[in-house]
Amino acid sequence: MVLNLRAVFGTLAALLVFAGGAMLLPAAVGFYYGEPEAWSFVGTSLGTMAFGGAVWGRWGRGEVDSVRVREGFAIVALAWVVISLAGAIPFVASGVLDSFTDAFFETMSGFTTTGATILGGAGRPDIESLPHAFLFWRSLTHWLGGMGIIVLTLAILPILGVGGMQLFRAEVPGPSADKLTPRVRETARRLWLIYVGITFVEVLLLLPAMGGFDAINHAFATMATGGFSTKNGSVGQFNSAYVDWVITGFMFLAGMNFALHFRLLRGKAITVIHDTELRVYTAMMVAATLTMTLSLWEPLRSIMPGTAGSLGYEGFGEALRFGAFQSASIMTTTGFATADYELWPPLAMAVIFILFFVGGMAGSTGGGVKVVRHVLLFKNSYKEIKQLIHPQALLNVRLNGKVVSQDVMRNVLSFIVLYLGLLSVGTVALGLVGVDLLTAFGAAISSVGNVGPGFGTLGPAENYAHLPDIAKWLLSFLMVAGRLEIFTMLIIFAPSFWRR
Repeated sequence: MVLNLRAVFGTLAALLVFAGGAMLLPAAVGFYYGEPEAWSFVGTSLGTMAFGGAVWGRWGRGEVDSVRVREGFAIVALAWVVISLAGAIPFVASGVLDSFTDAFFETMSGFTTTGATILGGAGRPDIESLPHAFLFWRSLTHWLGGMGIIVLTLAILPILGVGGMQLFRAEVPGPSADKLTPRVRETARRLWLIYVGITFVEVLLLLPAMGGFDAINHAFATMATGGFSTKNGSVGQFNSAYVDWVITGFMFLAGMNFALHFRLLRGKAITVIHDTELRVYTAMMVAATLTMTLSLWEPLRSIMPGTAGSLGYEGFGEALRFGAFQSASIMTTTGFATADYELWPPLAMAVIFILFFVGGMAGSTGGGVKVVRHVLLFKNSYKEIKQLIHPQALLNVRLNGKVVSQDVMRNVLSFIVLYLGLLSVGTVALGLVGVDLLTAFGAAISSVGNVGPGFGTLGPAENYAHLPDIAKWLLSFLMVAGRLEIFTMLIIFAPSFWRR
């Protein structure tokens, strides 16, 4: 079975047409604020749609029936790169950024919902000095990438109706794709209705504490678990407990499996409450919040070793507010910041380090390993221990009362190995191009997990501008590999993928 390149290129062309159309939204925002830079979006939009339309007319028409599993993986893996290349053009065309590498890095970080930024660094503009059109474009790339460009396209473009499930399986995060309805297009529509609805509610709740533009942008970034803010100081710059708690709550919702949101809307709260992954997700969030809160609360810091010179908070409520926000931000891979956690006590830093390896629930917009994989890994380890005690027993791993197949368990174990392997290779590669070890590890784990801030010189108060260009291209690859959960991206590098 040879890869049908006509079907792949044709579908990518259709996605370019969609991406070009999306650029008209920031153009409209720019014109509303009277910004001449908005024309860069108009020009890029028209050029992208014209090119995509020409390629679709030449290769795509009549080829969508040929989209099989192999073509589905190729389309999803290449779509993020192609769309990010197009989305980077306005930054350079308008003169907002001088380097295409920086523009591509920022755009890829947006679409993959990583939230790592080069803005605010030496020779780069501050976030707040950007035209409104570009601030909105950054947030829009988050919001579109959060649920997935492919899933969105399935919802609105009938041309991908045939072969759609192959694309859906390759795009949706988690060990397996949880269809809400028998038809993939209907599933995509319902996912997006839920996504839009929750985003709208967050905008309404944020309006009393910030302007409409800021509310929309932060709601987009929250629901996508992205982390791009309209402020240099991220969410912390608003200095509002109300804003912190609203965003904390919606980060928690964004980190949930959207299939559970669907069940809640259908009145099936009992099945949601009994979901094992949700229970573990909630327990881990609560445990991380309480541990960080206690380590940040001044009355307890006096009896904790190694806290001298670190940042703390006198009131329990204040410590809880900052602890809860940062727990939700890192665990769901959103990456917003209200404080520089690198100044926190060692115990709080240790908790944050652990949360970098957790991620949200499967089927959420969050990145990372995903809670369900940790649950299955623990259950499988426990099963192996019991098997040693009872060698003749027939033992199975169960989740929510159902036996987990060996295929899923094999997928989980392979993913963990590849995740750690990619993290290790990424750290070593960054070290080879001159990045110090702590920063290299922080950049790698942040990019693969789609978190945003890292460690070393990439903490929540720093940015990625100082890294060499080759490091930014490497991190861009790690971002998209992490966003597509590694398999989808790495499979196209397998020689057998291109052979019969």
